[in-house]
Amino acid sequence: MARVVICDDSEYLRLTIREVVSHMGHEVVGEASNGEEAIQLFTQLQPDLITMDVIMPKMNGLQALMEILQIDSNARVLIVTALAHEPLIKRALAMGAMGFVTKPFTSEELMRGINSVI
Repeated sequence: MARVVICDDSEYLRLTIREVVSHMGHEVVGEASNGEEAIQLFTQLQPDLITMDVIMPKMNGLQALMEILQIDSNARVLIVTALAHEPLIKRALAMGAMGFVTKPFTSEELMRGINSVI
């Protein structure tokens, strides 16, 4: 069982991701609505996985990804975003994201993404 932090500015998407994560037998230990909150929760909770949206208020997901990886270079971050163009995907993976899931996603697609990271 993995400990997961979900970061998305959409409450509906956080709920959707939470349901899939729980269905898989993992534990959601925290939820963030922007990159700053994600960094705080990552530092406090040290989860096994963090799902990260890209476009969010205050701090976007790529900035948060960089800061989280500075805290822990082994952090497992799965990007979950509606921005599916290839340069962004390549950039996120080059920065250290371990996987990428495009919104809208099916439960199966999200489960495959999570399983590829943990």
